[in-house]
Amino acid sequence: VQIVESGGGLVQPGGSLRLSCAASGFAFTFSSYFMSWYRQAPGKERELVASITGFGGRTDYLDSVKGRFTISRDNAKNAVFLQMNSLKPEDTAVYYCNAKRTLTYVYWGQGTQVTVSS
Repeated sequence: VQIVESGGGLVQPGGSLRLSCAASGFAFTFSSYFMSWYRQAPGKERELVASITGFGGRTDYLDSVKGRFTISRDNAKNAVFLQMNSLKPEDTAVYYCNAKRTLTYVYWGQGTQVTVSS
């Protein structure tokens, strides 16, 4: 199983980034996995930022990113995305992609750094 995040970088406040998560090697079809983005800032605990059900019928967001971030998925490409707009310095963190299918099948990527600074 491999999960690879990409798209992070340095952006000014108010800017945008689009994170991508590419998944491969899953034992079950990708659409059967609940996908999420988490983030962890220095000295803080990892927190759930956004999640999406298998066919995208439901999405949920951390209150502080509602209206600014959008999670989506492309099951044909085994990929999940996080569109981040109106970025703030407090969004600075390492962002991780997570795949879950019951408690038995839980996978993490290595993370991608997002830095919001002028």
